[in-house]
Amino acid sequence: MAVKIFLAGIMQGSRREPSLYNQDYRLRIKQILSGVNNIEIYCPYEKHPRSLTYNRAKLKEVFLDHIKKAATADVIIAYLPEASMGTALEIWEASRSGRIILTISPLTENWIIKALATRNFRDLEEFEEFVRRGEFESLLYSLKRQTGDS
Repeated sequence: MAVKIFLAGIMQGSRREPSLYNQDYRLRIKQILSGVNNIEIYCPYEKHPRSLTYNRAKLKEVFLDHIKKAATADVIIAYLPEASMGTALEIWEASRSGRIILTISPLTENWIIKALATRNFRDLEEFEEFVRRGEFESLLYSLKRQTGDS
């Protein structure tokens, strides 16, 4: 059975206008993980690239669905170069469900990251090195052993 990964991260951040933070980091994370076997990545932006145009009802439906997906994924990977309220909620729900939470953020003193992240990486390069060294796959292997999957 594939390990389910929820790819969280900043979308709007603290912007006051209806615009998105550059989402290229999502492709970079997927490229970093491309050599990892038996994973299934859910990317909210990929599924909803025009979310800024949604009406309130659709926005709420999608947002609550993403919170649920984060809570039921095996691993959440959250990219946070700055604070994100939506990502904080996804991390919170994943934490309440006992999920592995990997954050990529320079915000090392942020309470969400300090209290809830299984592990934080200061930048994408540090995360890439973690994956390259096989530590990510070791983490997934230990997860599978805990859940009884083989």
